[in-house]
Amino acid sequence: MTVRRTLNNALYFLHSSHIRRLLLLCLTITVMWQAVQAQDTLTNRGDTSNVRKHSPAKASIFSAVIPGLGQVYNKKYWKIPIIYAGFGVFAYFINQNSTEYHKFKEAYIWKVSNDTVPIDNPYIYKYPSVDQLKSGKDYYERNLEISWILCGVWYILNILDASVDAHLMNFDVSDNLSLHIEPHIDHSNLYARPGGAGLSLTMTFK
Repeated sequence: MTVRRTLNNALYFLHSSHIRRLLLLCLTITVMWQAVQAQDTLTNRGDTSNVRKHSPAKASIFSAVIPGLGQVYNKKYWKIPIIYAGFGVFAYFINQNSTEYHKFKEAYIWKVSNDTVPIDNPYIYKYPSVDQLKSGKDYYERNLEISWILCGVWYILNILDASVDAHLMNFDVSDNLSLHIEPHIDHSNLYARPGGAGLSLTMTFK
């Protein structure tokens, strides 16, 4: 019986969607790395005096490799506890749903296979109906999938937050920017038609 349970667990792992999620995550990180490398290449072309000192690409990669590291790079330390608190919540729900799902699944398989060897699973006696076991298995499987999806969304938001903060740190908000609004007359159309007056909007970079 122990060999059968070990084999069932191994088969479940091989056919589960966890491996697909891991491969998708690795592919996403690879694509992001190539994208930010291309962005850095375009940014660094031309005059070297215009190269950004604070790189959104680095912030994104840091948070992709280790969540919260991009926030450290941006010096937004107060966001780190929030990020890991979110991951802690999702880890709790993933663990709970996974535990319940495997209990229901084990009891369901035991019931439908008409196995007579007793196993240490209280759900066999708590839910004597096969339909009840299947319903519980499907319910917690769905909750487990949703928990993984939300955790992935939280992971992506962590990367986007680091990237946006890094972009905002590069905005020029100094006195070197000025905006002037002044009257303007279009002399080219002054004799062709009357009323060629208006406002001129001028931005000056000092």
